[in-house]
Amino acid sequence: MTYKTLLLEKKPDYAIVTLNRPAELNALSLDMRMELSDCFNYLEGEGDVHVVILTGGDYVFSAGMDLKEMAAIPDGDIKHYFATVSQLLKKIYSFPKPVVGAAGGVALGGGFNLLALCDLIIASESAIFGHPELKFGINPLFDPLRQLVGVAKAKELTMLGEPIGAMEALRIGLVNKVVPPEKLMEETEAIASELAKRSPTTIKYIKKLSTMVPLLDKYSALQLECDTEEFLFSGAERKMLMNEFIESLREHKHR
Repeated sequence: MTYKTLLLEKKPDYAIVTLNRPAELNALSLDMRMELSDCFNYLEGEGDVHVVILTGGDYVFSAGMDLKEMAAIPDGDIKHYFATVSQLLKKIYSFPKPVVGAAGGVALGGGFNLLALCDLIIASESAIFGHPELKFGINPLFDPLRQLVGVAKAKELTMLGEPIGAMEALRIGLVNKVVPPEKLMEETEAIASELAKRSPTTIKYIKKLSTMVPLLDKYSALQLECDTEEFLFSGAERKMLMNEFIESLREHKHR
């Protein structure tokens, strides 16, 4: 698969999708959004891909939406334009496999939105996160951010629009890990490799639970989790994995 605005690299068990408009700081053009949607559709159907890494490279993630392109949109095309935004966001949000974001530098506006939809975020020490949309009369994507950092901090980030660095992002729970710039992809790929070893079925259901449970009352949430546990326990995959684990303990004991 080849793209104009992306690089796709497949490795054993996982794939790396790199935003590739370096001269435009990976601004999210219409072409890039369409290609990202197509790429994620393709990777969803690839049985040997268990995890997807989404990155912008070592020095930038994305400066956000392509403002030059947005400023030139005819009124009659606005609905279609933002339908492509919604399509991409929903695709990443509902993607059944783990998506790990690797932020190597600035992640602003629409780029920040993409990262907020990832399951895990690894940030370089040089990463900067911000929502400047309010300055252009556009609302930021609030809810995915709220789910990560809570209402109060999400309001602060979206209403004031002041950028924060990687260590502050780690402190408030926005990112999972901060690493030196030269270690970004090494650490991210190591995490992807570990995720790929986990049960794909269980991971898929954990992703579903993570979006459904916060919407339910405590009793309904507990019941849903117990029902899911029963369902997974009844599967053949569970029996295979438990037997493999027990066998590994036996081998370790006899060493």
